[in-house]
Amino acid sequence: MKTVRSHLVGLVCAVAALGFFAAANAATAPAAQGAAPARAMQPTEDKSFGDWSVRCYAVSSPSPCEMIELLVNKKSGQRVLGVMLVYVPSRDAHVMQVALPLGVMLKDGAVISSDTYTSGALHFNRCDVQGCYANTAVDKDTLNALGRATKAEMKFVSADGKKYNIAFSLKGFTAADSALIDLTHQKGTSAPAASPAPASNGN
Repeated sequence: MKTVRSHLVGLVCAVAALGFFAAANAATAPAAQGAAPARAMQPTEDKSFGDWSVRCYAVSSPSPCEMIELLVNKKSGQRVLGVMLVYVPSRDAHVMQVALPLGVMLKDGAVISSDTYTSGALHFNRCDVQGCYANTAVDKDTLNALGRATKAEMKFVSADGKKYNIAFSLKGFTAADSALIDLTHQKGTSAPAASPAPASNGN
């Protein structure tokens, strides 16, 4: 089970770079002096379901689509919270990636809390100039619990010890997940077949 979870978490890093976080970084990263601003990859499919969006990209991948909710500070334009899920058809499984601003207490991770579900600590895998990211495999029981929830919060602690609860919406979560699965099956490329083992020569 640990190997499967590690494989799924590895997949989301590559997929996320194609869509949500690439778009967020391009929108907020300063351009180098004298260079044109970076342009985010544009989705070929973009559908809204309540407060969630499902987007697909023109990439050769088994998982070219993402389901996201993004909260941005209206004054500064800074991303406050990002929650993204991708679907991995070969495993019939989901992976979630959470993005939070820099300055979080890395050792404590983040916790999703709703009226139907509370996660364990989501440990941060990496940070860059835009924030810190936590990846986790998500099972069907968790998806169902989040789909039934009426409210949710992302809880974390800043490096100076202050506790934060950021509310986010689960309106449209189940419909978005259904669309994510359908679109991934439609638009995803098949994973390459494993190479056959070399025939034994009898030595």
